[in-house]
Amino acid sequence: MININNIHKVFNPGKANQVNAVNGITLHIKNDEFLVIVGANGSGKTTLLDMVAGSVLPGSGNIIIDGEDVTRLPDYRRSRWVARVFQNPMSGTASDLSIIDNFRLASIRTRKKGLSIGINDTFKNQVKEKISTLGLGLENKIDQPMGTLSGGQRQALTLLMSVMDSCKVLLLDEPTAALDPRSSDIVMRTAEELIRDYRLTSILITHNLKDAYNYGNRIILMGEGQILKDLNAGQKSALKQNDLFDWFG
Repeated sequence: MININNIHKVFNPGKANQVNAVNGITLHIKNDEFLVIVGANGSGKTTLLDMVAGSVLPGSGNIIIDGEDVTRLPDYRRSRWVARVFQNPMSGTASDLSIIDNFRLASIRTRKKGLSIGINDTFKNQVKEKISTLGLGLENKIDQPMGTLSGGQRQALTLLMSVMDSCKVLLLDEPTAALDPRSSDIVMRTAEELIRDYRLTSILITHNLKDAYNYGNRIILMGEGQILKDLNAGQKSALKQNDLFDWFG
């Protein structure tokens, strides 16, 4: 599904503050694979995710998604394949719009927008049914402005919105970093269910080693812009939680 071939990214080349963020990474991620990436700050994991998303373009190498070379495509042109959930819960939603309006915009994310976003009773019922799976009672508040919700509620809804339109790849960019433990649990369980039910190819970046241990079927440790460890499903299932702590010394 995702083939990353010898990609490099250097920020501020030739200057005193040059950063070699990603150094020749080659990585192949299969259909339905749920990859977890961990690493210290500055290890290159966020830059790698940004290059898959298209918000940062590589200096060299190429990226293939679903058989198509997307290396030079910006993020908005990758939206027919890729959905992303950001660390900041405010980034994935429109605060001034209602919950239902946000869901409608998400449902036409890859289509041309007209003058009306076209919400009918059938669509409202579909959204209510999806939201009810969170167990937060928000299905009865779909006309409430998104900006009045907590960060955890918004992040959970953002996950549901990510699969309202066509999507094959789900990028999770530290989605629980700003959340309390209960909200974090809801968000991660929801993500796991969506990845399984929609058979998504997914990448999770996290500093939460408990989540790294509990979720995903492959795990990578990055350092200095390179892959230091790459464990497949069998190797990951054999890990103990303390092993992950040992990775960080």
